[in-house]
Amino acid sequence: MRLLEARFVTSAADASGIPADGVPHIALVGRSNVGKSTLINALARSRIARTSAAPGKTRLANLYRLSVDGGAGGPGRWSVYLVDLPGYGYARGGAESVAELREIAEAYFGSAQGELRGTEVVARDFRPAHPAAPASRGRHRIAGVLHLVDVRHPALDADADAARWLGTFGVEHALVATKLDKLSRVQRAKNLKELERKLGKAALPISAPGGEGLDDLWKLIARLSRQ
Repeated sequence: MRLLEARFVTSAADASGIPADGVPHIALVGRSNVGKSTLINALARSRIARTSAAPGKTRLANLYRLSVDGGAGGPGRWSVYLVDLPGYGYARGGAESVAELREIAEAYFGSAQGELRGTEVVARDFRPAHPAAPASRGRHRIAGVLHLVDVRHPALDADADAARWLGTFGVEHALVATKLDKLSRVQRAKNLKELERKLGKAALPISAPGGEGLDDLWKLIARLSRQ
C-alpha cells in the first residue's frame, strides 16, 4: 500500500458542509484529548491535523482526504475521508458550547438526543433518539467508525455509553486503544483485557508516535473503505 496524498479538506459545522462526493467516510470518535488528531497525522505521515494538549480543541467536524494505491482489496487507487468529530466528555465555554458540539455530532451521524450537565458532554448526549436510524442519513456514506479510547483509562462509563450508542447505527465500529507507549508491557496487557471486558470487544492497540499498530489500522481502513 502506498499513500499518494493526504490533505485537510474542510471544517463542517452542519450537514451542509459535509462532502457528498461518493468517497467513503471513516469517522473518529472518542473522548477529548484521546489522540484523534495525532492519529490522523500518523496515518497521513504529515502534520495535516492540529493537535493540542488542551481537551476540547476540536470544535467542528474536520475532514481529511487520503488517497492510497493498493492495500486490502487488491491493487488500484482509492480515497477515504477521515472525519475528526468533537470529543465527548469535555467542552469549553459552558452549556451553549456543549450544545454546539452535540449538534455537530447529530448533523453527522443523524438524530440524537441528550441532556446537559454543567460544562461537560455527558454520555447521555450520545443516546440516539431513533435507535434504528441508519448511519448514512443524508448523502455521505459512513463506511466505518474508529472508536478511540485511552488505554490508560480502560473502565470509563462515558466510553462504554458511547460504544453502545455507536452500536445502534448498523455500521461497523472498531475499538482503537491509543497512547500505548505510555504504559509498560505488563500494564498494557492488563488494561487491554479490561477494555475488552468493559466494552465487549477486543481493541486494536496503537502508539501513534512510535507507529505501533498503524499497519493493522491501515488494513482495517482499507477493508472498510473498499468493501
